[in-house]
Amino acid sequence: MFSGSLVVVLANKAMPTYIYDGSLVMGNMMNAAADLGVASCWVHRAKEEFESEEGKAILKELGVEGDYEGIGNLILGYAEKPAGAAAPRKTDYIYTI
Repeated sequence: MFSGSLVVVLANKAMPTYIYDGSLVMGNMMNAAADLGVASCWVHRAKEEFESEEGKAILKELGVEGDYEGIGNLILGYAEKPAGAAAPRKTDYIYTI
């Protein structure tokens, strides 16, 4: 059973950089969550969800009007156990030209 929160990020399609802007919002929220000790996961289905008739009905019910695209769903909660150690960095992965 999931015990946490869901944040949906929508972006105004009239803005030429809407996908980049919405993606940056997602990344910044994930960084902020980690800083607070909250686990997060980007679920990449918001575009398809809110293009469906059911998704459009949800937005209408919430009073969201305009030409928006779903960028992502961010789930937030507390992990059952601490995250494992990060994988070692690749050697010789950066090249200077």
